[in-house]
Amino acid sequence: MQLKALLKYALVTTVLLSVISCKEDKPLKSEDKIVLSFKKEGVLTINKAVTDSIVKTLDIEIADNEYETQTGLMYRTKLEANRGMLFIFPDVQMRSFYMKNTKIPLDIIYIDKNKTIISFQKNAQPFDETALPSDAPAKYVLEINGGFSDEWQLEIGDHIDFDVLK
Repeated sequence: MQLKALLKYALVTTVLLSVISCKEDKPLKSEDKIVLSFKKEGVLTINKAVTDSIVKTLDIEIADNEYETQTGLMYRTKLEANRGMLFIFPDVQMRSFYMKNTKIPLDIIYIDKNKTIISFQKNAQPFDETALPSDAPAKYVLEINGGFSDEWQLEIGDHIDFDVLK
């Protein structure tokens, strides 16, 4: 009688284990679990140097502490056309960004302490860890969708202004 019960238990256990091991759910990768959404923290305008006319007005998210500047737009799956991320650094120095864990192509715009555009890294490719340096010391960096700096005809010498929401 005990042998029959033991065999029945073994059979049920074997069936359950085979059903569980055949489960085809795709395990989540750690980066799939991270969901970061845009948080409007300010408004930024880009102006032409020659005419001072407004080229574009953007809602911006601001990165001004170590965590935010290290994370940037990593893990985002999209960036709306009227949005960007402005990095505000406490000092002026040569800057370098890379695209680790960044899923969308970006234009990286380096800006000096006078809020003048000093260099670009255009169409930075997702997940590329190659260094993308500024051509001169920068205090600010603006990230926008890849290709927009050309579409908006931005040039070195154009300038920005921004207001931070309280």
